[in-house]
Amino acid sequence: MSSGELLVYIDGEFVPRSQAKVSVFDHGLLYGDGVFEGIRSYNGVVFKLLEHIDRLYDSAKTILLNIPVTKEEMVKIVLETLKRNNLKDAYIRLIVTRGVGDLGLDPRKCSKPSIIVIAQPMEPLLGKEVKEKGVKLIISSIRRDRVDATSHQAKTLNYLNSILAKIEAINSGVDDAVLLDERGFVSEASAANLFIVKNNNIFTPPQTAGILPGITRGTVIELARRIGYRVEERDITPIELLTADEVFLTGTAAEIVPVVEISGRKIGDGKPGQVTKRLIEEFEKVKGDPAYGVKI
Repeated sequence: MSSGELLVYIDGEFVPRSQAKVSVFDHGLLYGDGVFEGIRSYNGVVFKLLEHIDRLYDSAKTILLNIPVTKEEMVKIVLETLKRNNLKDAYIRLIVTRGVGDLGLDPRKCSKPSIIVIAQPMEPLLGKEVKEKGVKLIISSIRRDRVDATSHQAKTLNYLNSILAKIEAINSGVDDAVLLDERGFVSEASAANLFIVKNNNIFTPPQTAGILPGITRGTVIELARRIGYRVEERDITPIELLTADEVFLTGTAAEIVPVVEISGRKIGDGKPGQVTKRLIEEFEKVKGDPAYGVKI
């Protein structure tokens, strides 16, 4: 291993990043057959780790994938990966695939699921400057998958729906895209939950809109209510989105990001709003708090 090279956990072993490999017959590669979590560690505290592990196992249950270790063992694997890499501030990608099978779909050919944990240093996905200036979005022509299809309520390795929307955003020269559900209501961004602010009230789409039940989303709802804001989970129309006083995105990597323009329409005065700024401040206070996570 070269000096300073990060280690990746793969099925009970820690291997140098440059040597971390999976089989070409792994169903995670062949068919997107698996689940994952993106997790953050702040100053030696893994933010909402237990909630992320619970969601991982819920996602796995949804696709009938039996994870071969207990939740408690999985927590230890994540923490050990951070310790081995001497990381206190990191982004962690936890992946469980169906495992090695053959070129057919039959999951019975996959003898054992594969567990992979990658940890690396990471600044907020969109950077401090973006939090100060905000991002621009479009409303995508791609619709979020139906809740009775490959629903994004389960965090699986099948992200093509989001990738197509992201490509559309890139081709339009903006930062990201908002996907609508099959009914035409607002769902979420390609890889982040969405909130709007109107008359100092906060609204966010419900799970019936096909959203991922985000860990950061849940934390923001909790913080907002604690400091006195009314927060309601309800359907949001595209017109409500475009005429909102403020819009912001939440996610593990992005944290909280203001939105200043959608499909050529300025949101509010075209600058990050006061409610969004207040929530960013509140989130900064708790993200490294041991009460909100598990210490390494």
